[in-house]
Amino acid sequence: MCKKSFTVALALFAMLLLFTACSDEASEDQQTAEPAPTDETESKNKAEPAVNQIQLPQEHLQKNDTGDTVQSLQKALNKVGYSIRPNGTYDNITTWAVTDYQIQQESLPVTGIYDDTTKDALNHSLENNSDIKPGAGLEAPGDESDQVDNPHEILVLVNKGNALPDGFEPINLVVPDVHFPFEDFLPKKQMRQVAATALEDMFESADNAGLELFAQSGYRSYERQDAIFAANVQEHGEEAANNFSARPGESEHQTGLTMDVTSPDINYQLIEEFGETDEGKWLQEHAAEYGFIIRYPEGKENITQYQYEPWHLRYVGEKAAAEIMKKNMTLEEYLGE
Repeated sequence: MCKKSFTVALALFAMLLLFTACSDEASEDQQTAEPAPTDETESKNKAEPAVNQIQLPQEHLQKNDTGDTVQSLQKALNKVGYSIRPNGTYDNITTWAVTDYQIQQESLPVTGIYDDTTKDALNHSLENNSDIKPGAGLEAPGDESDQVDNPHEILVLVNKGNALPDGFEPINLVVPDVHFPFEDFLPKKQMRQVAATALEDMFESADNAGLELFAQSGYRSYERQDAIFAANVQEHGEEAANNFSARPGESEHQTGLTMDVTSPDINYQLIEEFGETDEGKWLQEHAAEYGFIIRYPEGKENITQYQYEPWHLRYVGEKAAAEIMKKNMTLEEYLGE
């Protein structure tokens, strides 16, 4: 073979070796490369929660509820700064934490109940690592058994054994847009906003049913209740007065969650005969739909320590009201007191 032919052959052989090496390298790269992400993969990754992420309950929760959802709420409260034991029971300390948190948020209804608005606010606090100072809105519960620790919660129990704190005044007092048998503004026209809104809805339904409900007496200050009780003692004696009139600090009216109602059929009085009117019967059947109960039912005087008062409506929220009225219970029985 001539020298020129040998040189050409050698060049071709070198090119063949180079091409083979490049092909093997490309094949190896193709085998080890990560597959390109699909839309389905990206969607799945976005849907998967981060490790240790707090999952807030979707359902409404309140005092006496139990279960995993309550425990999840308690863990979320711990995450924002509240030192409470995640025992799965919506107890007094959990109610306090929710109430205190609500007080510290702008425009958040203060109820002690975990609802949608509270869930949204708490979720925002978790995402933004908000600085919550436990007790800044409401002092933590103490050891005094005869005084109410949390007067702001919707299920607060006020009776002869549970007095409101000295100087307590409810927040967000407003005048509900309902019928009153008098025109002038008086403090007793007022209720807390959450109860006033429910009262307006209830009165509207009563109007649509052809009934004539009138609101007679709502909020009373400690001083006003003191004057009323003193007048009743002077007229009827202390023992008799204690059966139908509360001592100052022991009246539900001071919470702003109560309204005494009446009708023209009984000349706008607050008497037992109201229970026999069309309005009184309608309330017995429908009040719970709007979160109200007949606070002092007939036949429960030994528990409530007050006479039957079909006119005395107390706001507790729809969930509690439905069970209380259905089972003919008192608030004391519902709360296990």
